[in-house]
Amino acid sequence: MIPHGYDKLKQFATYKKGFLDFLGLGPSISLGLVVFSEFFCAAFLIMGLFTRLTVIPLIISTSVAVFKAHDGKIFGDGEHGSLFIVGFVVILLCGPGKASIDGIAGK
Repeated sequence: MIPHGYDKLKQFATYKKGFLDFLGLGPSISLGLVVFSEFFCAAFLIMGLFTRLTVIPLIISTSVAVFKAHDGKIFGDGEHGSLFIVGFVVILLCGPGKASIDGIAGK
């Protein structure tokens, strides 16, 4: 997810012109939320910091991408997004592992 978010962060002005406004907040705010989710939340997830909290925005943004941008084609264009959603839901349900910062801090 980080490469997707970094690309959107780097080319923010280019992406905001035609970005999907799924919440009615405007393309700039919607794109900012997606960049936060795909770049920063994914970085926290890799570190294992605030794991369950960081997965929620990832699930939301990936679900919007699959069901709105790819018209719900979970076996077509949205196949990668669907696999990400399944992985994020598993992480949400199972929680962080013992090697994560959350797991170490919990001891």
